[in-house]
Amino acid sequence: MSTDEKRSVAFLSVLAAVFLTGLKLTVGLLTNSLGILSEAAHSGLDLVAALMTLFAVKISDIPADDTHHYGHGKVEGFSAFFEVFLLLVTCGYIIFEALERMIGKSPHVEVNIYSFAVMGISIVVDISRSTSLYRVAKKYKSQALEADALHFSSDIWSSAVVIVGLVAYKFFGIALADSIAALVVAVLVIVVSIRLGIRTVNVLLDKAPAGMRQSVEDALAQLPGAERLDSLRIRTSGVKTFVDMRLTLTSDLSFSEAHRIASTAERKVSELIPGADVIVHADPAKNPAARIETEDRISGIMKEHERLFVGYHNLNIIHHQDNYLVSMHLVMAGDSHVEEAHRVCDHLELEIKQIMPGATVNIHIEPGRQPKGF
Repeated sequence: MSTDEKRSVAFLSVLAAVFLTGLKLTVGLLTNSLGILSEAAHSGLDLVAALMTLFAVKISDIPADDTHHYGHGKVEGFSAFFEVFLLLVTCGYIIFEALERMIGKSPHVEVNIYSFAVMGISIVVDISRSTSLYRVAKKYKSQALEADALHFSSDIWSSAVVIVGLVAYKFFGIALADSIAALVVAVLVIVVSIRLGIRTVNVLLDKAPAGMRQSVEDALAQLPGAERLDSLRIRTSGVKTFVDMRLTLTSDLSFSEAHRIASTAERKVSELIPGADVIVHADPAKNPAARIETEDRISGIMKEHERLFVGYHNLNIIHHQDNYLVSMHLVMAGDSHVEEAHRVCDHLELEIKQIMPGATVNIHIEPGRQPKGF
């Protein structure tokens, strides 16, 4: 249903652009008004933009596949970027023609009731289309529809400027009023184009939406069991927002508790950004002081009994709730018997459990080069 509504509003915008372009072009040619002709060019550009929007909306709703893992939403950004290019080209033509008329002999402009009627109709249609486009764009977070809405809303102001130019030419005899109005229209469109271009480039470069990072951080600030948010990455692709974060959790949590906290974080982000694709990586916190103290005590045991083995490595201590898991690789002499190696392991395990009651000790035996005796 969302796809149908987006396509419907985009198709109606195409029809509106066709109607306005034809109407303005006809009246502009009949009256020789550069202001109206510039508006016809502007509406012609809106027609191209509306067609691109219709195409982009159709493509962007195609779900992710084997070659487009994040979907096809970026096509809306490319559509908007090309619209900016068309806007700037049109503005360049309008400015050139206006300056030609201002420097040379200004041609006669026939201002009549049709001149004002076409601009009035244009404003009414533009208000209707921009309102509908903004509503649907906000509802479905569509960049393409928002760009199209920006086109139609800019037409409202430019049409108003043209009307002012026609009034000045008709009733006050200001010969350059029509050309000045066309220049003002071009400047307005350039400003809109630059703003749209910056936003489009930001989207294509995966810039996080303004304020969204802070909102997510605030939402997770009081999350029970989470010590800190280590990393947060946010990107948008069409109507979809992707959030990837790494949380550090307190070290004494069980796996089920860690999973529950990660699910809670995902739910909070989804409430903040409806429809977001959220991935939460949960890491246990480390207690440097306690870990160093424990490692020092075990190292003391290993040093005390170093005559029994060649060496050890990969000492790893995991603190889970009130229990410890200690694992290491013990290097025995290459000519040691298996029974002798097991006696050494049992002896070391007993010593470690005396300083760490209830700990689980896993010792992996490896053969070494130097022979040692028990």
